[in-house]
Amino acid sequence: MTTPILPGAKIGVLGSGQLGRMFAIAARQMGYRVHTLSPDNDTPAGQVADVEITAAYDDLDAVRRFASSVEVVTFEFENVPSATALAIAEIVPVRPQGEVLHVTQNRQREKSFLGRNGFPVTPFRPVSTLSDLQSALQKLGTPAILKSAGFGYDGKGQVRITSVEQAEDAYRGLGPAEMILEAAVDFECELSVVVARGMDGAAVDWGVIRNSHHRHILDVSTAPAEVPPSIERAAKKIAHAVVQELDVVGVLCVEFFLTRDGRLLINELAPRPHNSGHLTIDASVTSQFEQQVRAVCGLPLGSTELLRPAAMANLLGDLWEHGEPNWHAGCGFAGVKLHLYGKTEPRAGRKMGHLTALAASPAEAELLVTSARRALLSQYAPAPSTMLQSLPSSERQME
Repeated sequence: MTTPILPGAKIGVLGSGQLGRMFAIAARQMGYRVHTLSPDNDTPAGQVADVEITAAYDDLDAVRRFASSVEVVTFEFENVPSATALAIAEIVPVRPQGEVLHVTQNRQREKSFLGRNGFPVTPFRPVSTLSDLQSALQKLGTPAILKSAGFGYDGKGQVRITSVEQAEDAYRGLGPAEMILEAAVDFECELSVVVARGMDGAAVDWGVIRNSHHRHILDVSTAPAEVPPSIERAAKKIAHAVVQELDVVGVLCVEFFLTRDGRLLINELAPRPHNSGHLTIDASVTSQFEQQVRAVCGLPLGSTELLRPAAMANLLGDLWEHGEPNWHAGCGFAGVKLHLYGKTEPRAGRKMGHLTALAASPAEAELLVTSARRALLSQYAPAPSTMLQSLPSSERQME
């Protein structure tokens, strides 16, 4: 049995964004020390870490020095070069292991892995040339989505094709590079299941989370998802099978489309804590970030019990368009928690933070958290009691 890495030890994190920040907070609460490595400084994760190392991921000498200063390394985003993970693995464990990174950081490899192992995926074809794309469109039809195989997130690196005449422009816009063409899916909603898996193979999840997007960026998540029990069971079964097949040690999110005819199709995998799981910080006995700490350090996993129905709303840089958001107004909602990521430059579409809310039902939690977000745009801050009175009576009673 692998010896657990106990509190007081040093954990290394590749990446320095908000996921690393929330991981570092959870790790330090448990008594660990955290070292981060990324090309940037004064980062969201670096601000709360014990040591922030600024170096390129392909600077393997710096990477090896980083690995030599910690007991285990994990990552907060998947676009880390394979050579970096391999160099670290020669010195200390990398969890999840580099093979998981290799599969999930490239859409062609990810979809091929899922399809090869019998998991339900959106129909797709790999694309390397314009001829490949034209052939794929003949097979899949339109509309379809052309995506770059690597380094895509929040709608970046993809274009919708509604007719074969658009093929060349779409290809030139994304290429030359590996790509993937996916058939457009007529879906009822988007769902996710976040699963944590430990060194001993034990795995737990936080149930099914419902997600809504705006301009390809996650906008609001609610839990529980309130889908039929058969859909919940199927989604959880698939997600657990994926982490088992990949042999993940850590946290992985499986994103699904639920089609209008009741089928679940895997959209993407994220081998790390996921935006839709941020609500677990306030809504669950053990958050996805604490669970990542436990898993990569070989500790038993914690309870994922949902304390109350919850909702999360992203705060994008757009909120700063006309000046600093009205934090006084937003914090006037007693059932809402504010999480900011320490980013100094707000930009349109950039994730600057999130709000979470707990309530008697997912719908009430969503209403509460979106109302608080709207209040951030108000010019003046009414007293908290005034804000609570502006909500439905059921919300006032809850508070």
